[in-house]
Amino acid sequence: MNRTFLINGQIYRDRHFESGVLEMTDGKIALHPADFDLPECASVIDICGKWIVPGFIDIHTHGAVGVDVNGADVEGLEKIGRFFAENGTTGWLCSVLTDTPEQTGRAIGAYREYRRRLEDSGDAVSGAGLLGIHLEGPFLSPVYRGAMPEHLLRTGDAALVEEYQKLPDGGIRYITVSPEVDGGIAMIPALKELGIVVSIGHSGADYATAMQAIRAGAAAATHTGNAMRLLHQHEPAIFGAALESDIYCEMICDGRHLHPGTVRLIAKTKGMDRVVAITDSIMAAGLPDGKYHLGVNPVVVKDGDAVLESDGTRAGSTLTQAQALKNLLAFTGKPLEEILPLLTENPARLTGIFDRKGSIVEGKDADLTILDEDNNVDQVYVGGVRVV
Repeated sequence: MNRTFLINGQIYRDRHFESGVLEMTDGKIALHPADFDLPECASVIDICGKWIVPGFIDIHTHGAVGVDVNGADVEGLEKIGRFFAENGTTGWLCSVLTDTPEQTGRAIGAYREYRRRLEDSGDAVSGAGLLGIHLEGPFLSPVYRGAMPEHLLRTGDAALVEEYQKLPDGGIRYITVSPEVDGGIAMIPALKELGIVVSIGHSGADYATAMQAIRAGAAAATHTGNAMRLLHQHEPAIFGAALESDIYCEMICDGRHLHPGTVRLIAKTKGMDRVVAITDSIMAAGLPDGKYHLGVNPVVVKDGDAVLESDGTRAGSTLTQAQALKNLLAFTGKPLEEILPLLTENPARLTGIFDRKGSIVEGKDADLTILDEDNNVDQVYVGGVRVV
């Protein structure tokens, strides 16, 4: 039995910080009072007053450090995971941009091979854990396609997704669908039956159509306020439906995709329990300005801002969750304990993994991020193993 104890830290529990001893045993969390008598010869790490928080979870990212998810092999996926861990992220979904069925299947196959190798190695992770797949398309509006290749977009087809889902043995956890595409709403119940959480986005849906999708089971809005029809006082559209309803709203908090005032508006309207901080990062994250790609699209990054080379459309971000945390603190003025759910608990609840991740609770996975007094990432543990 491998027992490691984190002492003298402030543990984030039930939306507040408290003193105590956190034990990591066989990859799981156990909690003890601050005056707990440590076993003899125990492995002890003195946190020295730093914050012990749940590891961040990024449910929408296309890559980092020169690796694009659509073309990644197992080594590439591991490279992304190591970079994410350096930025406090302990779990992520690889977002496959709309592509050909063949290339989408190949990307899913890389995920499956990653999981197989992980199992063969006894779950010996070296970075953030890859928790599943997010399909961003191909059932999206050509008008609000953003960086999606228009010629690869298609109408709703639950049977195609079912074929994909069989490839990685249930690895698809999350999908983005436009409600207004033919068959878009009709496929939502079928996708849920496949164990997939449905988000609506890349969409020009009117208010009524968006609400119909939500009633059919859509649970989130993809990068809210971006690549979607915006609110008008006479026509709230999909943006208004996302704000009014109880679905989760993804937000890219890099200061480019959403004005800080819009971040505050969404957070105030939805409440801090219904917002998920994503990066939507591309392969350029962690690298200097230059030329990159997102799926099949050539991308140019200047001053950290990624746009399509063809027409200047914004194409994902170079954001990390470590920076998103600091941006959210600055944009909202809220304390750390109110911001943390956006990067931890909320994405875990949305994607159905809150029973084992997203909070510091007895018996949950020991996926933990240690923050210093300036909210910098100091240490990271995945399954009780230190990776940073």
